[in-house]
This record gives sequence, C-alpha cells and structure tokens, in this order.
Amino acid sequence: MSEIKTAVWPVLRYQDGTAAIRFLVEAFGFTEKAVYEGDGGVIDHAELTWPQGGGVMLSSRSAEGDEVRTSPGIGSVYLVTDQPDLLHDRAVAARAKIVRGLRDEDYGSRGFTARDPEGVLWSFGTYAGEPD
Repeated sequence: MSEIKTAVWPVLRYQDGTAAIRFLVEAFGFTEKAVYEGDGGVIDHAELTWPQGGGVMLSSRSAEGDEVRTSPGIGSVYLVTDQPDLLHDRAVAARAKIVRGLRDEDYGSRGFTARDPEGVLWSFGTYAGEPD
C-alpha cells in the first residue's frame, strides 16, 4: 500500500477555472501541481498545493450536467498558516476581498477571511486543530 500524502481534498467549482488558479496562486500562495484542460480551455481538473501541506482540487463549470459537482462560488475553506499577517498583506495586495479582518480569537488563533472573485470564502489562521 502506498503512503497517503494528503487524505482530505476540498473540491471547488468555478465559472473560470483558469482565472481562479491565477488568483489563488497570486493572492494566497498556492502552488499549481496539476492542471488538465478539456475542450475550449475548460479546466477539467486542477490540484493546487498549500505550502504547509495539503491542497485543494478545482474545476471549471462545464456545459454538461454532472450531479456530483457543486455550483460555482459555493464553499468555505480553512487553511493553517504560521504567518497570517504576511498572508493578509499578500491577499490585500492581490485585491482579495477581505470579509473578516485580521484578528486574534479567544481560542488562540490569529487569522482572517477573504472572498475570492467567484464568492468562495477562504479563512486563514494559526489554529491547527486540537492536539492528539
């Protein structure tokens, strides 16, 4: 059995997958791992990795119906970062819409939330879950 590198992959849908990839790389610091285009430049599948581990998958909205795919602009993803202030400044510089400003939470996390151009919420913070 092969080693599992990432066991949870949030999957998002975008009207314009190519623009979403550019935004997520520029504004938040994701890295393109794989991008598979279909007819007409539609993104059939893309994987973006997060610097601290894990990542997200995304695709463009296609003309054909697919009952297991979500509508574009729906979703909320939380990502752990050890540099929330720097990431916040990067997101602001890339014109991400900050919907909850940088702040300290009573449970010890520091972070913020931004909305991408198609409406997906991206929360970033230092909270990495309860210890085992």
